[in-house]
Amino acid sequence: MSEQLQVAEAFLQESIRAFVNMKKLADKALAQTAEAHFYLTLDEESNSLEVLIKHMHGNMRSRWTDFLTSDGEKETRERDGEFEGSQLTREALISLWEEGWAILFHTLESLTEEDVLKIVLIRGEGHTVLQAIQRQVSHYGYHVGQIVFLSKHWVSAHWQTLSIARGQSKSFKP
Repeated sequence: MSEQLQVAEAFLQESIRAFVNMKKLADKALAQTAEAHFYLTLDEESNSLEVLIKHMHGNMRSRWTDFLTSDGEKETRERDGEFEGSQLTREALISLWEEGWAILFHTLESLTEEDVLKIVLIRGEGHTVLQAIQRQVSHYGYHVGQIVFLSKHWVSAHWQTLSIARGQSKSFKP
């Protein structure tokens, strides 16, 4: 295997690892959050957990379905509706969440090293597969951060840390 293909393989594997870790972080945050908190916002301009989940689901379905062969912004996507509260149950929201991630992982796992420099479209603009993946790593990382922030805010004093607890850093040094 050429060095370029080795780099492409490493990139795909690292991208999958990054998405897996993102999902785990958000899963742990959402698991601590009461259903009633899924619909609350910090203010009129903020998104709720429900809206963030609906938006990420819509984005994942659009971007990762027929990834190599159709524009990542599907005509059937109702993006504006993703930002409206609809009081879906926790179970329905988690189902959307899992479906979106399943589509993403199925697509990423199907890509080959030779695909990494192919051109895909997002809203009619050409991106290499590498660029398109990096775009979504950034986008989903942003929203996962919001999910963790909101969950931690709503859970408050009962929050169980998702990383090294405050004052415990020294116990994790090599």
